[in-house]
Amino acid sequence: MTMSTTSVLRSEWIKIRSVRSVAGSLIAIFAATLAVTVLVFATVGQAEADSPGDEPLFSAFYALNFGQIAAISFGATALSSEFLNGALRISLSAVPRRGLLYGAKMSVIGGLALAVGLITSLSTFLVGQTFMGEHALGLGDPGAVRATVGGGVYLMLMALFAAGLTAVLRSAVAVLAALIPFILIASFVLGTVAWDIAQYLPSEAGQLVLHQNPEGGLGPWSGLAVTAVWAGAALCAGWWSIRTRDA
Repeated sequence: MTMSTTSVLRSEWIKIRSVRSVAGSLIAIFAATLAVTVLVFATVGQAEADSPGDEPLFSAFYALNFGQIAAISFGATALSSEFLNGALRISLSAVPRRGLLYGAKMSVIGGLALAVGLITSLSTFLVGQTFMGEHALGLGDPGAVRATVGGGVYLMLMALFAAGLTAVLRSAVAVLAALIPFILIASFVLGTVAWDIAQYLPSEAGQLVLHQNPEGGLGPWSGLAVTAVWAGAALCAGWWSIRTRDA
């Protein structure tokens, strides 16, 4: 008997909840981001606010640089568990429709990443500003709500980007080894020498939504749309891999 969409979604939720490494990486999105926020803002927050060239709104979401690593880890580990010890064959025996299985899995990963991402982004902003004294921003300041919502969406897109790549490479280790240096190093290096190109990379484009007045040809939402294109391409490649390769 073919499982219904609701049943498949429920089973994917149970899988994520029951695998410690996957659940732990999801929790780490919030925990790591908030821990870095408290550490940084409690020590140098107000001092940095007085430095020339500081952008208060973008600085408020500094810790999302660490949260995105946890989001990437969540997306990668949530998919890689299917390729361990023949788990994918078991999943396909229960859900023979590969499109349904893949779509349900990505929907659960994206939904959880979005929920945790929005909570993380809002908490990061509010908690960080409690240490800023006279320099504190509020949600009523220009761009604050947009950056808060956009930060959560950005974390979801990075999780889906990693999940799609993992479906292709079938290894969380391979994805993390390739994607994290690409996000942390390649984007930074290219950004210093060729910003016209670097602004279209997934991390640089997506984080434009965190700026009050982004520079360059992309706006805050169009930058986030570029990251969505990267994630969408990875998801399509992942679906092609799942559909055509043996379990």
